[in-house]
Amino acid sequence: MDRHLAKQVQEFARISGGFRATRVLLTANNLKVFERIGKGATAAELAKDLRTDPRATEILLDAVTALGLLRKSRGIYRLTALAKQFLLPKSPWHQGDMLRHLDTLWKNWSGLDEVVRTGMPNRSGNRDHDVFIRAMHNNAVLRATNVLKALDLRGVKRALDLGGGPGTYGIELAKRGIEVTLFDLPNTVDIAHEMIRRAGVRNVTFRGGDFHFDDIGSGYDLVLLSQVLHSHGALENLALLDKVFDALATKGTAAIHEFTLAEDHASPIPGALFSVNMLVNTTDGRSYSPGEIKGWMTKAGYGSIKKTALVDTVVLTGRKK
Repeated sequence: MDRHLAKQVQEFARISGGFRATRVLLTANNLKVFERIGKGATAAELAKDLRTDPRATEILLDAVTALGLLRKSRGIYRLTALAKQFLLPKSPWHQGDMLRHLDTLWKNWSGLDEVVRTGMPNRSGNRDHDVFIRAMHNNAVLRATNVLKALDLRGVKRALDLGGGPGTYGIELAKRGIEVTLFDLPNTVDIAHEMIRRAGVRNVTFRGGDFHFDDIGSGYDLVLLSQVLHSHGALENLALLDKVFDALATKGTAAIHEFTLAEDHASPIPGALFSVNMLVNTTDGRSYSPGEIKGWMTKAGYGSIKKTALVDTVVLTGRKK
C-alpha cells in the first residue's frame, strides 16, 4: 500500500469509526465515572461503586484512557486535566449535561435512514427538558464571551434575550449593567430563574410565552437571538425578524448568533452536521448561511448589517433604521 492510499485509509477509518469514541464517552458520563473516580480508583473499586460488571468496567476505563480523559498507572485510573476541565460538575466549563443530551440525540440519529426516506423527524429518544436546557448552558458558557465581544454594547440599556433558554447570555449582559428581559417558554423560564439566581445577577426579568404568537415587549436597544433560527423554517424566521424589528427602539440592534454554514450549505463540517441534527429533530429546521440570514434581515428592514465570524459560529447584527 502506497503512502497516499494509507493516508486515505486512515482518514476513512476516522470518519467511519468516529461513533465508537463518542459512545464510550457518553456511557462513561451516564455511569458517572468521572464524578465517582475521586482521586483515583482501580477498575474493581469503580465496578463495585457503580454496580457494574468488573470486566466490562475495566475495558471501558481503558478505552476512556486511550481517548485521553483518564490516565492509568499500576492499575489505578485518575482524571486528566481535560476531564477535570469539562467533566466534573463543579467546573465552570462542565459539559456533562450536554453529553446527557447527546445521548438522547444518539437515539434520535439512529433513525436517520427513515428520516431521510420520509422527511419527518425521529424523536425516539426520551428528551428530558431540564437536561436539554442545562445542556444549552453547557454549550453557551463556552461561547458567551466571544459572542458578546462581537456586539457593540455602547448605549445599550435594555436588552431582550429572545429564546434565552437557561439565561447564559442574559447573565453576561446583566453583568455589564444592562437591564435584561429573558423570553422563553414557561417551563424553560422556570429553569432560567434558578440559574440566574445562582449567578447572583438581579437586573433580569422574565416573560414566558411562545415568541411566534405572544407579545415580546418593545423599546429594546438590543435583541439577541442566539441559536434560535435553526429550529425553524425560512418563513417563520422572516416573520420572527419582522417581530423583533418592531420590538426594537429606534436605532436598536438585532443580533443573530448561529452555526457557520457556507452559502452552498456543504461546509464546514459542524454546520453541515448540525443541519442533519435539525432534520432529525425538527419539522422545518436546519443550519442557515450568513447570506440567507442577511436576506431575511434586509427584507425585514434592517440596515448596517455586519457579519462577525467566530470559531464555528457567526454573529450577524443589523440596526433598525
